[in-house]
Amino acid sequence: MTRREFAGAASFLPAAAGLTPPQASASQGGAERDFFFKPVNAFAADFIPFYAKGRYYLYYLHDWRNPEKFGGGTPWYLISSQDFVHFTEHGEMLARNPPREFNVFTGCVVEGRGKYHIFYVGQNGELRKQGIPEQVIMHAVSDDLLKWTKIPEDTFQSPEGKYELHDWRDPFVFWNEEAKEYWMLVCARLRSGPSRRRGCTALCTSRDLVKWDVRDPFYAPGLYHTHECPDLFRMGNWWYLLFSEYSEESKTRYRMARSLKGPWLTPPDDTFDGRAFYAAKTASDGKRRFLFGWLPTRTDNKDYKSWNWGGNLVVHEIFQAPDGRLLVKIPETVDAALAKPQPFRFSPGLGSAGIDAGVVRLAAPGSFGCSPAGPMPQRVKIEATVEFEKMTRGCGIMLRSSEDYESGYYVRLEPGRNRLVFDAWPRPGDLPFMVELERPLDLRPGTPVSLKIIADGSCGVVYAAGTVAMSFRMYNLPKGDWGVFVHDGAARFRDIRVSTA
Repeated sequence: MTRREFAGAASFLPAAAGLTPPQASASQGGAERDFFFKPVNAFAADFIPFYAKGRYYLYYLHDWRNPEKFGGGTPWYLISSQDFVHFTEHGEMLARNPPREFNVFTGCVVEGRGKYHIFYVGQNGELRKQGIPEQVIMHAVSDDLLKWTKIPEDTFQSPEGKYELHDWRDPFVFWNEEAKEYWMLVCARLRSGPSRRRGCTALCTSRDLVKWDVRDPFYAPGLYHTHECPDLFRMGNWWYLLFSEYSEESKTRYRMARSLKGPWLTPPDDTFDGRAFYAAKTASDGKRRFLFGWLPTRTDNKDYKSWNWGGNLVVHEIFQAPDGRLLVKIPETVDAALAKPQPFRFSPGLGSAGIDAGVVRLAAPGSFGCSPAGPMPQRVKIEATVEFEKMTRGCGIMLRSSEDYESGYYVRLEPGRNRLVFDAWPRPGDLPFMVELERPLDLRPGTPVSLKIIADGSCGVVYAAGTVAMSFRMYNLPKGDWGVFVHDGAARFRDIRVSTA
């Protein structure tokens, strides 16, 4: 099985014993690799994370998007990492096996009964036309997480009566210590109710990881079409249930409860990121927990065109607020990977600008003001702390701006609406910003807000106030200046840093 070593940045972590250290080279065939992982000449969809042997094993759905050359359907591939910056590619893990496994779809990895187990989905939409279940849950085992043996006789489908026949996917298995049995959460749909609100998280139980009994739904709120990619974990005194839905906003959401019996509560902000982050699942090393999702591409590599299935890996670290809510921040290793300081210099742009000792003050009451700082590197981390005055309508960091300010991207704080948005100009029609690229954020005059932007090529993520994340794409404008701006108000920018790998 092939193994390709590559790095998104210079190595800064020692290799674990017995593992091949990442190479310093960040190239493949002379081209620099993406900082946000994607396979060469292909794309990554749902990630299935598992922590073992001091390393994160990230199985994922490998999407070639080239049926003429590679055939249709998606197999499982594997990468592993200690830091989410350097990866070892291990190649294909679960191959397609049409007709039953035209697609090898999402599942989970669990250790039990002396083996590693993958529970996954065999999917083929053509089987539906024959009255055969489109999706079934399947089983494979391994001794080393690298070589897997499928067990076709363990396959099982949605039972008649309770759940719809063709929606039975994304199994998540864990050991329920209280019940002394394995529980499997399944993305399913009830057979009755409004069509777009039948989504539920089904429950199956087993004593031996072979025979599964199907029970009443684990969680069925009657809100969404489906609850894709379920995930469950405990942190402190709270249980958390994650799922991704595409009927309302196409986001990964979570619920929280004191017990597996519920009730499952919805926090004020039940999402981790915006539209450009989907199918996220978690894994922990016992000390910290991380969230693994994908940043979708856009059709024809153009801003404002439709989002695609699959793209690049984005990893957030999850942490807990005192009241139990989940917040996200940049993983320390990803933050540290972009640590080489880059020189920059602010210059007058539009409006009144005061530039002194690394602090930029912009005043543009009733107008727009900005201060450019020079060309924006392709792979970069930009940091700043922003303080705005009362009545300010917007402020933030501009990316890839043209010299005449007629085009550019904007990471904008909007105090009047308590939100963070991603905007671009020019833009089609009467749009206030890129649709669905917004995150709620408490914003108060005089209260500092930290912004940290990681960008590489078309991929970008902004972390605000150390608690909120928003992923985005930048296609139409491949280069330009970065800087700071204010819209109808006044703001001060300090602690400004630019760094690369």
